[in-house]
Amino acid sequence: MPRISAIHRHPVKALGSEALARVALEAGRTMPGDRVWALAHEKSRFDFDAPAWARCSTFLRGATFPSLMAVTAEGAPGGPITFRHPDLAPLTVDPGTPQGEAAFVAWADPLIPAGMPRPSRLAHAPGRGMTDQPSQWISILSDASLAVLSEAAGRPMDRRRFRGNLWLEDLAPWEETGWIGREIRLGACLVKVTEPIGRCSATHADPETGRRDVETLSLLTALGQAENFGVFAEVIEGGEVALGDPAALEGGA
Repeated sequence: MPRISAIHRHPVKALGSEALARVALEAGRTMPGDRVWALAHEKSRFDFDAPAWARCSTFLRGATFPSLMAVTAEGAPGGPITFRHPDLAPLTVDPGTPQGEAAFVAWADPLIPAGMPRPSRLAHAPGRGMTDQPSQWISILSDASLAVLSEAAGRPMDRRRFRGNLWLEDLAPWEETGWIGREIRLGACLVKVTEPIGRCSATHADPETGRRDVETLSLLTALGQAENFGVFAEVIEGGEVALGDPAALEGGA
C-alpha cells in the first residue's frame, strides 16, 4: 500500500525546505507553517496595509534567482528558525519579529545578483500560506515518478526541487496523475485531489548548490507529462499525518 515517505514545509516561500516527521493538517487550509512568509522586493506591489494572497511574481523566487533554491530551514513558524545556504553563514531568527525580519532580509540580500531589485520586507497573509495558487491546497508527489524523472535526467533528482508537501512511496510511476477528482485517506486526514501541478524553471536548480543543472521542464514534456509534476489536493477532513501513514483511495482503485 502507498505510504507517506516524506513531509516538507517551507517557512519562507522559495527560501528553504524543512523536513518533518508529522504535521496536523486543517480542513480547507494550506499546510500549517508552509509559505508563512514571502520575500518581497523593493519594487513589489504587495499591500502591507491590507495583506492578502498575491501572485508569485510579487516576490523573489527560485524561477528567477536559482540561488534561493539552496536555502534550507529548520525550526517552527512562531519561533526561531535556522536558515542555511552553502554560500552564507547560518542565521537563526524569528521572521515574525521586526528584528528577525530585518536580519533575514539582510542575510538573503547577497543571494540576489547586483543590479536586480533588492529584498525589502517579508510579506504575510493572515490565516494562509503564500502558495503559488489562490486556492488553499496542499501538494502530493510521488517517489516513483521522481525516479523516472531522475533516470531521464541521468542523475538523482532531489525532492526539494519541487517544494512539495507530502511524498508517497509504493505507487506506480505517474499513478497520481489519474487521481484528479478522487478522495484519498492520508493518515487521519481526507483530501480531494484537485488538479496537476504545473512546474516552472525553479525546478532546474540543484537544491544543494543553487545552480541550474537539469532542464526539468523539457524532460517532463518528453515523458508525456506536459510540464506537470505532482498534484494539488484540498484537505476535506483535518487531522495528523505522519511518516509511514498509509495513503488509500476512497472507494478502492
